[in-house]
Amino acid sequence: MFLIEKRKKAGLTQTEVAAKLKRYQSFVASVETGQRKLDVVQLIAFAEAIGFDPRDAIKRMMATKDD
Repeated sequence: MFLIEKRKKAGLTQTEVAAKLKRYQSFVASVETGQRKLDVVQLIAFAEAIGFDPRDAIKRMMATKDD
């Protein structure tokens, strides 16, 4: 999944991302496993916490929506 790839590339753990988001690690895990969906505001927060451009995530979703 995109968020896992970006988080690992940034060298961050779920716990570190959760701390930046002021959430529990279980929240990050549930997002990464697809059990919880993100709205746009949350996607931007993840992007800021991890350090990626949220437009990249949207482009990836648009490219794979027809698969």
